[in-house]
Amino acid sequence: MTITDVRVRKVAKEGKMKAIVSITLDEEFVVHDIKVIEGERGLFIAMPSRKAADGEYRDIAHPINSATRERIQQIILDAYEKAAEAEPEE
Repeated sequence: MTITDVRVRKVAKEGKMKAIVSITLDEEFVVHDIKVIEGERGLFIAMPSRKAADGEYRDIAHPINSATRERIQQIILDAYEKAAEAEPEE
């Protein structure tokens, strides 16, 4: 599996969520609504989720193992950093 495209949409409002990202896998499959969030130990990603009947949020799509999650997260955070650097300073 190769991530062939990353689209970063920065979030303008203040808060912990910094961007919403879409990734394309092997130029054939897209995953939308991956969130870039600023946590206590730095930036991380949250996969797309929906609220279940019990009030808990459950991922709709997610990596099956931690190595894949780390690879996806690193690619997304690298793209986010490039987008942040390209943004003009106020």
